[in-house]
Amino acid sequence: MNAQIFNANPTIYVSQKSSRKSRFEAGQSLWVDDDDDDDEERSSDADVEPIDQDEIFELIRSISDPEHPNSLEELRVVSAEQIEVGDNHIVVEFTPTVPHCGMSTLIGLCIRVRLLRSLPPRFKVDIRVQPGSHQSELAVNKQLNDKERVAAALENPSIVETIEKCIETAESSRRV
Repeated sequence: MNAQIFNANPTIYVSQKSSRKSRFEAGQSLWVDDDDDDDEERSSDADVEPIDQDEIFELIRSISDPEHPNSLEELRVVSAEQIEVGDNHIVVEFTPTVPHCGMSTLIGLCIRVRLLRSLPPRFKVDIRVQPGSHQSELAVNKQLNDKERVAAALENPSIVETIEKCIETAESSRRV
């Protein structure tokens, strides 16, 4: 891709476990709501597995930065607090390491592709730059959430190759 490095010396943070407990850590089932023990009352159409922000964060935290050998979590580009989960709507905000980061659109595409591959198709996903964190915030947000622009970007073999390299670490970290 581009040989220019936008942030040659990023700050790298040690991964810290969130003080919030995930559903798993809280002893709740990750698959169904255990409060309802009557299986006969459940219908297969009504069973929709809930997804929380910790699960979304787990999917994207280990995506590699396009410029550096570090994860988005290590660079504090993404965090669980920047994720909102509604019924069938997920909003992920990310924070570029520098306000003029030319890799912001590529990072957003990596997050989008990772989530599209991992989540059920019922979810609408919006990817946004954290307000005030990028000098071209509106342009980046428009690029990342316009279906035609995303589709055009994903037809470019060079962009797809870079995305595959970045999300390869996220996909391999989920295999245990």
